[in-house]
Amino acid sequence: MNSFFARIPNPVLPMIAGISWGAMFPIAANAFDHVDPFNMSAIRYVGAGIIFVGLLFLIEGRQSFSYEGHPWRTSWFGTFGFAGFNLLAYVGLSHTEPQNAAVLMATMPLVAVLVRWWRDGTRPHPVTLVFIFTAIIGVALLVTKGHPSEISGGFGDLLVLAGVICWVFYTTSAAETPHWSPLRFTTLTVIPGAMAILLVTIAADLIGQQHAPSATDLGAAAPALAFIILFGAVAAVLSWNASVRRIGPDNTTLFITLVPITAFVIALAEGAQPTAAEFVGAGMILASLVAANLYGRRVAPAPARVAVRPDPAAAAQRA
Repeated sequence: MNSFFARIPNPVLPMIAGISWGAMFPIAANAFDHVDPFNMSAIRYVGAGIIFVGLLFLIEGRQSFSYEGHPWRTSWFGTFGFAGFNLLAYVGLSHTEPQNAAVLMATMPLVAVLVRWWRDGTRPHPVTLVFIFTAIIGVALLVTKGHPSEISGGFGDLLVLAGVICWVFYTTSAAETPHWSPLRFTTLTVIPGAMAILLVTIAADLIGQQHAPSATDLGAAAPALAFIILFGAVAAVLSWNASVRRIGPDNTTLFITLVPITAFVIALAEGAQPTAAEFVGAGMILASLVAANLYGRRVAPAPARVAVRPDPAAAAQRA
């Protein structure tokens, strides 16, 4: 699996995640009439978790399921990342506008830089911050159609931002287990995250906050559910974590701005008539991504990487 990722160019990995998530939102929205967001999130990650467990067992063996003495810390990060981000974002969306949530999602690169500055003392380069802010401005133009004043604060915005912070902490936690493969890190963190999402969803169903989908509903939403499991979870999360190991969390999170631009392209394909501000915003996002990637290669390629060391336990097992 590591050799497979090694053959993929650096920018392609986070692009897979950003494009998959961007396409997932309009596809999932069409299925909300049959499956509510909480149950859809539970189906998404329980299904993906089963796939990850099977892949890890087949590729790396039973010994790769060991948490190596720190199961609780890894489980907490998985819970924060998968349950925290998804559930907070979904609840936040019910109290705010979609364009607010999209702009807050686009702050992920800035949040990642600030978190690493606080946790590791890694001071961001001013040029990197310029690219991040330029991308965020582009997202604001894209999702508000040139009317950023329509963005308003509120409780829902705070919940979405809290979800973004949860995902950033999860993303940066990959550095604590550098000898784990991206597949192993993803699997061992998605297991507790999926369990937490499932427990919260069951509780919400039992108290009547929502209703478990019927067999008819699941059948009607099956194509959408298959997409969000295979692409919105398996391909996207695995590519995301592999990218963190290859180019670092700062460069990886910058590609989250591809989420709204992918939705923009899908809207164009469906016959939408975009405004000039939307085209300008999309151009700013793409220019920021390209410039940040080229600048990162030129000035500091090595520090951005998370070194992958051989796993002593796996080596001993093979011997």
